[in-house]
Amino acid sequence: MCIIFFKFDPRPASKNAYRLILAANRDEFYNRPSKAADFWGTNSEILSGLDLEYGKEGGSWLGISKRGKLAAITNYMEGRPNPDAQGRGFLVSNYLTDKDQDSYSYLKKVSTEGHLYNGFNLITAEFKAKQDIVCYYGNRGSPEPIRLKPAGIYGLSNSLLDTPWRKLLQGKRQFTSIVNDQSLSCDGLVQELLNVLNNEELNAPDPVQETQGEGYSKPMIQALSAVCVRSPHYGTSEKMKGNRLHCDATVD
Repeated sequence: MCIIFFKFDPRPASKNAYRLILAANRDEFYNRPSKAADFWGTNSEILSGLDLEYGKEGGSWLGISKRGKLAAITNYMEGRPNPDAQGRGFLVSNYLTDKDQDSYSYLKKVSTEGHLYNGFNLITAEFKAKQDIVCYYGNRGSPEPIRLKPAGIYGLSNSLLDTPWRKLLQGKRQFTSIVNDQSLSCDGLVQELLNVLNNEELNAPDPVQETQGEGYSKPMIQALSAVCVRSPHYGTSEKMKGNRLHCDATVD
C-alpha cells in the first residue's frame, strides 16, 4: 500500500510557485530490503529509491531524472495477488531509463501488458521547457491511459486515481490547503507536507475501502485506513519517512 498527493501546474501564476508538488508515502513489509532515495551508482541522472528484494532488484516506487522525467507507482488493493506475476517496480525504473518513449506512449505500451502484473497504478510525467505532461494508467481500470488536466490536484492510494477512500479525502484536503498557502517558505511547505504524510489517525470504518478488502483481516484493513500506516510487520517505511532530497532536473 502507498499514497500519493500531487499538484500539477505547468504555468503557475507566481514565478516562485512550483510546476509540480508531490508528497508520497511508501508502505511495505518492514523486513523487505531496499535502498533509500539516492542517485543511481554510475548513472547520476536518475534519483530514486530501489528495491533490493531477491528477483526484483532494481525496481522502484518513485523516481525522477535530470531529463525531466518522473514516475510513481502504487499497488492496487486486492486480497489474492498472483505470486508469479512480474515485478511492478520495474515499470518505474524502465520508464526512467527509456530515452525514446514519451509518458503517454510508454503507458500505452504498458497497458497492452497489464495482465502480466498484479494490480497497479502508474503515473509517468515529462517536464520540459515548452510543455509538461502527466499521464496515468491503472490496470484495474480503463484499458487506455489518460493525460491529466493541468492545474489539478490529485490523490492516489491503492484503488484507482481519486477513488474516495476516507484517508485519501482527508489527506487531499490537507494537501490542497497547504499547497495553496502562498505564505509558506520552501522549508515551511516541506514541513507541512511531512505532517500530512506522518498522520497516523485511523479513517475507519470506510465502506469504500472495505469493498476491496477481501482476504484482509479487519485489524489490517483498519490499520490501512491511515495515511501513515502502522502495524506489527507492515507499514509506512521508516527509511523513507522524513527523507528530503532535491534534484534540479534540467529540461529540454
